[in-house]
Amino acid sequence: MDNSGSEYLLSLQNISKNFYSKTSQIQILDQACLDISKGETIAVVGASGIGKSTLLNIIGTLDKPDSGTVSFYGKDIFTNTDEALAHFRNHKIGFVFQFHYLLQGFTALENVMMPGLIAHKNKKTIENSAINMLERVGLSSRTHFRVEDLSGGEQQRVALARALVMKPELLLADEPTGNLDIVNSQSVHQLIKDLNKDLGMTVIVVTHNNALAQMMDKKVTLIDKKIVSA
Repeated sequence: MDNSGSEYLLSLQNISKNFYSKTSQIQILDQACLDISKGETIAVVGASGIGKSTLLNIIGTLDKPDSGTVSFYGKDIFTNTDEALAHFRNHKIGFVFQFHYLLQGFTALENVMMPGLIAHKNKKTIENSAINMLERVGLSSRTHFRVEDLSGGEQQRVALARALVMKPELLLADEPTGNLDIVNSQSVHQLIKDLNKDLGMTVIVVTHNNALAQMMDKKVTLIDKKIVSA
């Protein structure tokens, strides 16, 4: 996947998604469209249960739309094999969730190294990258602490460092400060913006936090299964 053929990093065109039970069909997205430029920061807001996380999962190729296209630099990413999509996620996208999903019993450094080890990167190279990223998120003194010995705010910073260790072009964050207090939330908000500026990465954040939404370049809302610009 090269960087030619489109002015947009990502383009979602006519995305529809349904969920099915034994007795019913629930439509989550209906012909939703969104263009995302390289380096842009976007907040996705809307009522609970309206489909924000589903949208983020489709952008991150964790879920497939029922119809429509998701293009990365003009190329439909869902034409790729599952193996190619896994490689794309590992190299191009960083994920941060409300629940950090860190590996208990492992150190902050070991957790941050994990994406690089999965990608079969040189161990020393990925270790140096992980140490550098932990320093950037303000955790150089916690490198060898087990994650269960860190505070909630520190654990979320480890999760952010892990998401960024492969230097992805796109960071996807789903309620990244939903479980943090005000002080830690503000710190993570500013860190995300600083890293966006320093690394030039594109950021898409699903959030109910108005302060975080206001910090983004653009805010879009999910209304009636559509994406509406604020």
